[in-house]
Amino acid sequence: MPLSPLPPDSPVPFVLGSASPARLKTLRGAGVEPVVLVSDVDEDLVVAEAIDRYGPIEPPDIALLLARAKAEDVTSRTESPSVVLGCDSVLELEGEVHGKPADAREATARWRRMRGRSGILHTGHWLVDDRESGGATIGATASTTVYFAALSDEEIDAYVATGEPLRVAGAFTIDGLGGPFVAGIEGDHHNVVGLSLPLLRDLLADAGISWFDIVNR
Repeated sequence: MPLSPLPPDSPVPFVLGSASPARLKTLRGAGVEPVVLVSDVDEDLVVAEAIDRYGPIEPPDIALLLARAKAEDVTSRTESPSVVLGCDSVLELEGEVHGKPADAREATARWRRMRGRSGILHTGHWLVDDRESGGATIGATASTTVYFAALSDEEIDAYVATGEPLRVAGAFTIDGLGGPFVAGIEGDHHNVVGLSLPLLRDLLADAGISWFDIVNR
């Protein structure tokens, strides 16, 4: 049977509350051209206040907590009603949570722990529909197991020297210079880049928004 005609261009204004080029590239590859507005959230403060109030927080919940904080911060600064997505990624390694390394020394030490082993990359996603017809504020975390290659000390030093590990959660990428050092994954590969497209689709559906409502054509 013939396909139904697609709806008009992007009827729903969509905002990505992230400075990550990889997240933006992932959305663009799926046909979404969002407005980018970077949050101004103090991540360490948000986590510290939550732990002080609720006690220890599991790694997936830390990612979701930060994603929500970012989405709500961006929503408060949008110029017009929009659907806002906030994201945050952390790497869980032996029960410990790791974001971006503070410096090259930390990145090197982390890679020497990671090599030949596996970790879990958690990405929190929080969606806020600020439109008059919306009102949804929902979120979830996607988790992907990542298996790291057994790098030599020389390979680790050379990779850290590129500067890439200092710019990304977990100190690695799968879609950049770190790609050769990821031996395998279990789960959504988009999530390792920092944004799970299937999870975003589910969150949109829960908010009553079709995936094609945010696609630019």
